[in-house]
Amino acid sequence: MDLLEQKFICNITKCKGACCRYGDSGAPLDEDEGQKLNKDFQKIKPYLRKEGILAIEKQGAFIKDDDGDLVTPLIEGKECAYTYMEDGIYRCGIEKAWLENKIRFRKPVSCHLFPVRRKKYPDFEAVNYEKWAICQPARILGIKKNMPVYKFLKEALVRVYGKRWYRKLEKAASLLDKKQISA
Repeated sequence: MDLLEQKFICNITKCKGACCRYGDSGAPLDEDEGQKLNKDFQKIKPYLRKEGILAIEKQGAFIKDDDGDLVTPLIEGKECAYTYMEDGIYRCGIEKAWLENKIRFRKPVSCHLFPVRRKKYPDFEAVNYEKWAICQPARILGIKKNMPVYKFLKEALVRVYGKRWYRKLEKAASLLDKKQISA
């Protein structure tokens, strides 16, 4: 329900890319994403900071965290090793390489979907909005512009689940709006 009801527009000029800097571990990766980072590292490398390159060369293009999940490596236990700085804002070097057509992999799905997280269970996959304190400026802007999370993340949700799934989500949102209006 949070995907449909909560409001959100990333406000990177306010948060300074905090999602790339704070957390318990690096960005969660799907199995194939680790291999893509390994394969494309030399093409991504020019977009990274010296500290990030050193962290990746020391730890690897991806690592397993304390929970056994695949994640991006961190620089000294803090920001993602794939970040670069621009005007005091942490940005994604993987996405920069993709934007400049150097690689075909945009960035980890977990980053593209942020602040939404996926959790796989034996019979289904949950898609949950996580309300992080660092994203308060995004919630304020989302409320101001009346942008539901699912609309803000349309491109990422379609990337992961497809257009058909997203159309069903839009239909659910429409039905919810009608129900709230008539209540």
